[in-house]
Amino acid sequence: MHETLWYLIIGAVLLGMGVATSALRHLPCSTAMIYLVLGVALGPAGAGLLQLDLERDAPLLREIVEIALLVSLFAIGLRLRVPLTDRLWLVPCRLGLLAMIVTVPLLAACAALTLGLGWGPALLLAAILAPTDPVLAHDVQVHDPGDRDLVRFALSGEGGLNDGIALPFALAGLTLCGTRDATYGLAPLSGAFALVALWGIAGAAAIGGALGWATTKLIGWLRTRHAQALGLEGFFALALIVLSFGAAQLAHTFGFIATFAAGVAMRRVEHRASGDRRPREVIGQIDSEDVVATEKHPEKAHAFMAESVLGFTIELERIAEAVVMTMIGSVLATLPGPLLTWGAAALAAVLFVVVRPLAVLVTLAGSRATQAQRRLMAWFGIRGIGSFYYLLFAIEHAPSGAVRSLAAPVLVVVSASVIAHGISATPLMNWYHRLQHRR
Repeated sequence: MHETLWYLIIGAVLLGMGVATSALRHLPCSTAMIYLVLGVALGPAGAGLLQLDLERDAPLLREIVEIALLVSLFAIGLRLRVPLTDRLWLVPCRLGLLAMIVTVPLLAACAALTLGLGWGPALLLAAILAPTDPVLAHDVQVHDPGDRDLVRFALSGEGGLNDGIALPFALAGLTLCGTRDATYGLAPLSGAFALVALWGIAGAAAIGGALGWATTKLIGWLRTRHAQALGLEGFFALALIVLSFGAAQLAHTFGFIATFAAGVAMRRVEHRASGDRRPREVIGQIDSEDVVATEKHPEKAHAFMAESVLGFTIELERIAEAVVMTMIGSVLATLPGPLLTWGAAALAAVLFVVVRPLAVLVTLAGSRATQAQRRLMAWFGIRGIGSFYYLLFAIEHAPSGAVRSLAAPVLVVVSASVIAHGISATPLMNWYHRLQHRR
């Protein structure tokens, strides 16, 4: 009976979200908010059907969230259809790297003051909360490949980069909390560790980019020259995701950045093949009988493959969002002690209205972003799946009890972000679109 009930619940949720998604685009509500509430309703605080424990189930949950992140990062990279030499890339690169460098020490100091943490746990908490996640508020993502709006492109690119860039900060925090060999035997604030972190970023970008380019070119060549490797774009997408992540891990680089770079590289191959025309224009209207001909057409093959892979990964991304946010909702009631404290609330408020805006202000000094664009980027520092991943990563690797006190503030900040940014995304972005149209 219990198994049958789960089938009914999952089926009803999937059907309901499929019907309601179009309506939610016009309402101040995000799908992540609904999944969060659903997790609370199914968890110990509600029906008790979903029993998850952060410490007991950390390895399994971390693997699930890791897969969700990999799919999301690849999908984000595949959406960014802008040449790497374009100056538009400077803003997400600034936000992804420089804003992280500003955010972590500021947030660590705030955590030490508001929660009374030592510098090790404070640094680890700051690293956990530093990554941003535009996936949880779809209005702030790029609308389609080729979308050059500065706000949407910058927030999407930042989310693709900083999930990987947060790793060395998390490792440094774990080392200060007493975890052995978290920083490969190096002092966490030494020049040698900085070089290892630099290699982790640059090496991952090179590995992911090379694999994405080579795989896409190879499949395109097989299709256009030999009419081979037709169909199964989902297989190619998953293969490229896991290959880039695995190769990056093998080379001791940051796998999240490699997966993001692989998506960017696949899109670059398509962009060069299609030129200035959008992929949908290149593909044109096709029916079921013309699919094979389109797949092996010299001018359409890359556009068809990139768009098919993007559609597949977007569907996986939505499923991953549902799974992870439901898990977060279910574990909220399992934490020992009070969940919402004055310290956790103060940390969330300081992060949203002080630390994030200050990091964006410093990072974008001298950029071509307007004041309205900077204010939007300062507000939409959304915390979500990346922060949950690093919390599980810390629980799994830190000494027992060293990070137990960090779970409640992390989940409070993530929940507050999902609610506050989910409510504000639609009206603020609609205001921004009207402002851009008037200009």
